[in-house]
Amino acid sequence: MDTRRLVLFVIFSMSILMLWDAWQRQHAPAETTVSQVTAVPSVTNQNPVAAIASPSDLPVNGDYKLLSGQRISVTTDLFKADIETVGGDLRRLELLKHRASDDEKANFVLLDDAAKPMIYVAQSGLIGADLPSHNAVFTSTATSYQMVEGQDALQVRLSWVNNGVTVDKIYTFHRNRYDIDVTYEIKNGTPVAITPTVYYQIVHDSESNQGSALMPTFTGGSYYTEATKFKKLAFKDMAKEPLNITSKDGWVGLLQHYFVSAWIPKDGLEHKFYTDKLSDNIYRIGTKSTLGTIAPGASLTVPARLFSGPQTKHDLHATAPGLEYTVDYGWLTVIASPLFWLLSKIHSLVQNWGVAIILLTLLIKAAFFKLSASGYRSMAQMRELAPRLQSMKEKFGDDRQKMQMAMMDLYKKEKINPMGGCFPILIQVPVFIALYWVLLGSVELRHAPFFGWIKDLSAIDPYYILPILMGATMLIQTRLNPKPTDPMQAKIMTWMPVVFSVFFFFFPAGLVLYWLVNNVLSIAQQWYVNKMIHADSLAKKQGHVKKSGEHH
Repeated sequence: MDTRRLVLFVIFSMSILMLWDAWQRQHAPAETTVSQVTAVPSVTNQNPVAAIASPSDLPVNGDYKLLSGQRISVTTDLFKADIETVGGDLRRLELLKHRASDDEKANFVLLDDAAKPMIYVAQSGLIGADLPSHNAVFTSTATSYQMVEGQDALQVRLSWVNNGVTVDKIYTFHRNRYDIDVTYEIKNGTPVAITPTVYYQIVHDSESNQGSALMPTFTGGSYYTEATKFKKLAFKDMAKEPLNITSKDGWVGLLQHYFVSAWIPKDGLEHKFYTDKLSDNIYRIGTKSTLGTIAPGASLTVPARLFSGPQTKHDLHATAPGLEYTVDYGWLTVIASPLFWLLSKIHSLVQNWGVAIILLTLLIKAAFFKLSASGYRSMAQMRELAPRLQSMKEKFGDDRQKMQMAMMDLYKKEKINPMGGCFPILIQVPVFIALYWVLLGSVELRHAPFFGWIKDLSAIDPYYILPILMGATMLIQTRLNPKPTDPMQAKIMTWMPVVFSVFFFFFPAGLVLYWLVNNVLSIAQQWYVNKMIHADSLAKKQGHVKKSGEHH
């Protein structure tokens, strides 16, 4: 395999690796259309034991309905939320610091139960005789809550009373935090002991937030325990193999590109993690725990937290162990995480993510400078040999065996390693792919402006200027590389920049910016090395001519 073929192999390998990695992250949604959410679920108003303990009792291949009562609106510095009195569900969550994907004038809505086909709600409840499930009706003293200036926490209390048992479900929103405390206060006013079980779950459809064909993203379940570490669950897998593990730590959640919601129950209790298919395209993932016995006249407080917001590393680290893994860099996490850390540090200095990408590219290029120079030197030497290789091709014609032997003799004579130009590139491939996933998956780049027409580094360049420049740099690179003697290889190398440019038309601007800067730096380095090798080659030829003249 000569250098040109190996270069092609490397380019195609990088493309295949990226596409394969993207495919691995994308789990095909259920092959059903969203049914209108109208039918009542099979659970009863006060006893959801069957729904939690026995998935066979759930409605399958039918419709699923969320019961409605009265909405309580909550506004904080980060959220505009709707809490439903039925179950005390969190039915709608608008993120005030993040813009909508298709309308930068509107806020991003993470949780919602009205935007069909999307359904995405956070529920919790109690299992036991005469205890409130997510279908029980709570009451509240107010229908609107507002976090005022200087207020660090806002509490929303919902109450339920039945047959001597009083249950308060309390949401506590904190300033500048995406984790919400959700606490149950259970008072047993009956003459007999009760043994409640608490459960927390997230309900989501299998069709929304799936990304695009060229840029697929994962939307599905996830969970974490110290024993299992971080795991993802596609919706189709929730139906095939329902989750059924126990742990005294961890969390369960729902992932989508840039955002996550996760229930974090109280540590120390034994939690059972579960998944269910509720209808044709509605799934849930949750955790339940038995709370022990509450004696007559006694009470019990059960804390938990719900994180629902952007996948910002700082917030994820601060909320729960393992939650930072929801920013999933796959098999290159060990490389990608330090790269993001470095990118963040640079951004803290320059306050522009586009400039930070450029400076990070410069640092990476500097780190690989000597290694790249070695590769470019080998390719430059091959470029100098191109005329002689072409002469050999014309001399030996279709006799490939003699051609290969003559080429090997020439490489040996000139002390050139034809593979030397590609090994340095192969070593750098994992870093390139890791940075690709960092730039693709970092919510910090979402709606982050650069300069001029680039208003969002996570979106496509609206005028395709960066992809066009990217294609131009690839054309220049092909001119700097040794020209293939094989006509078919020559055609492939000619069309490669065009093909890659088409792909980059659909890539986020931040990612194209990185590749563009990397290419410009590579061109400068390769041009310099080519110039030095060419000068050395001329000097050798002149020296050879001079010696020949002296000999004669």
